[in-house]
Amino acid sequence: MRRGFIGGNWKMNKLLKDAKETVENLNKNLTLSRGIDIVIFPPYTLIYFLKDLINLPNMFLGAQNMHWEENGAFTGEISPLMLKDLGVEYVIIGHSERRKLFYETDEIINKKLISALKHGLKPLLCLGESFEERKKGLEKEVIENQFKQDFKKVPMNFLENIIIAYEPVWAIGTGLNATPKEAEDMHKFIRGLIEKYANIDFVEKIRIIYGGSVRVENVEELSLKENIDGFLVGGASLRSDSFSRIIEIFNEVKGF
Repeated sequence: MRRGFIGGNWKMNKLLKDAKETVENLNKNLTLSRGIDIVIFPPYTLIYFLKDLINLPNMFLGAQNMHWEENGAFTGEISPLMLKDLGVEYVIIGHSERRKLFYETDEIINKKLISALKHGLKPLLCLGESFEERKKGLEKEVIENQFKQDFKKVPMNFLENIIIAYEPVWAIGTGLNATPKEAEDMHKFIRGLIEKYANIDFVEKIRIIYGGSVRVENVEELSLKENIDGFLVGGASLRSDSFSRIIEIFNEVKGF
């Protein structure tokens, strides 16, 4: 069985006091299984502050974004070396909000992916289609194109260190979510892309997770699907009680 993975993407939320309370409550109330990796993705301003507060096994710190260069005249950016220096282990690459709001292209995402792997960071690569693309039946074409472009020149033997998140753009922050069948179908399709383009013998070990309005009310149905290996949680990760419950339900369903 593949290891589970649940990430909490705090996005541009939380100040020091609130972040401290959230992590302390997780430390106090959450019992983690050895079969699940939990990653908190706070804003940059909180990474250094939180690194010594997390004291649960299998819980790690991640960053929400990074530049592909190690240093230079890139005002406002954060390099992979800076993230490593802070003890970050994971980094989100290609989140739909970065693609849509900040015009990140697949070329940029490809550079970031290669750089993250080069510097020993574990990327969480996001793939997903818009509502218009799904209405036109183009979701698989869109995902395959993103996959091919984002993985260009990436050594396929590094795939085991990459988490792939399927996040339908139309479900992020909208309260909508893909049905369990829709999510499972796309996860199976993505695993098929790995088999199609990657000449590797560990394809079944690669984790593919779902992101898009994940909450306590829908996590059980989604967790029942064979190819869903975890979740990238947005708003529900901002509260320790809802985030803990999502982790507990996932653990119960998967039987880690």
